[in-house]
Amino acid sequence: MKKPFFIFALCTGLLLILPGLLLPATAAGSLTAGEIMERIDRTVSAPRDQEFHVKLVITDAKGNESHREMVMMQKGTDRRLVKFTAPPEQRGIAFLSLPGGMTYLYLPAYKQTRRIASHVRNQKFAGTDFSYEDMEARKYSADWNAKLLVEEEGLYRLELTPKEKTVTDYGRLIVEVRADIFFPVKIEFFDKANRPRKVMTQNKLEQINGYWIAREAEMKDLQAGTSSKMFFTEVKFDSGLSDDIFTERYLSR
Repeated sequence: MKKPFFIFALCTGLLLILPGLLLPATAAGSLTAGEIMERIDRTVSAPRDQEFHVKLVITDAKGNESHREMVMMQKGTDRRLVKFTAPPEQRGIAFLSLPGGMTYLYLPAYKQTRRIASHVRNQKFAGTDFSYEDMEARKYSADWNAKLLVEEEGLYRLELTPKEKTVTDYGRLIVEVRADIFFPVKIEFFDKANRPRKVMTQNKLEQINGYWIAREAEMKDLQAGTSSKMFFTEVKFDSGLSDDIFTERYLSR
């Protein structure tokens, strides 16, 4: 059946939030870990383009909640724009991910666009539990080596370690994938010291126009005791998003 992102590109992490077109199923025993990864990438990048309206709930270590709204757009596998629309003090903050690991942040308070340096990619994006790295549009099969740990109860469990050329703040990932549709439902993030760092889960899977999507995605920071939960309220696929949207100039609009 046809195909996330990842995120991861959520993600590394957020790519996996994005939808997947149903692909023909293959016998479990005939797939290698690398082939499973390729199926995941095809699932999350199946639409030519995609647009989401997202409600975001951020919970701090004391249980206090803050609410935000944003629009997320992606074209192909390597271009993504995220822009906050509410509350007023956050409106206009925007993030752009382009091919080659180029990422930009626009801060309306300063009317300034800045490129995000590689050494700060592990910092939180606008106070959420998603880092700048998590927000990038990336292909997992291009950046990570995969090892199949186990298949049980209709799930693949993979261990991902970064390829030599991959720039990442994570030492490894453990990814649980639904075997019938090749959709990631859980990602465990470990730091370079192999300590549990974060966990992302995707829930309420639904098929829209042949594409699979998780209506809810939650990232928990295990070290800080905080969490960020996304609710995908409006979804559009293959609407013909212009290339002009995915430019530095568009960030400030």
